[in-house]
Amino acid sequence: MAVSDEFREFVLEQLRSSGRVASRPMFGAVGLYLDGLFFALIDDDTLYFKTDDSNRARYERAGSKRFCPFPDRPEQPMAYWQVPAEVLEDGEELAQWAREAMAVALAARTRRPARRRSPPRHRPEPRR
Repeated sequence: MAVSDEFREFVLEQLRSSGRVASRPMFGAVGLYLDGLFFALIDDDTLYFKTDDSNRARYERAGSKRFCPFPDRPEQPMAYWQVPAEVLEDGEELAQWAREAMAVALAARTRRPARRRSPPRHRPEPRR
């Protein structure tokens, strides 16, 4: 799960037309964010975009593979698919695929219920 600095910088340069994409380390990989929205990741010098039913078929037709963080558990893949090399090389095409991934991430975030904070636990008064 290594990501070389060269590949990370190449991906960020290729995504420059998509906006100010930021990268953050995460569990040996790198997460990619636009305005705080997590839409992509890099692992083993491979770029993966977030998918759902609206864009998954495109990746399947391209022969892409699904991101699976645990190789020993292939039945637990994530909703991220490998960006084909020819798309990664073409900045305009990559921007289109990135916009779709961002739309998927945004839709997923708006569908997610707001996190509820637990009420503070009641602590008994100390005995005197």
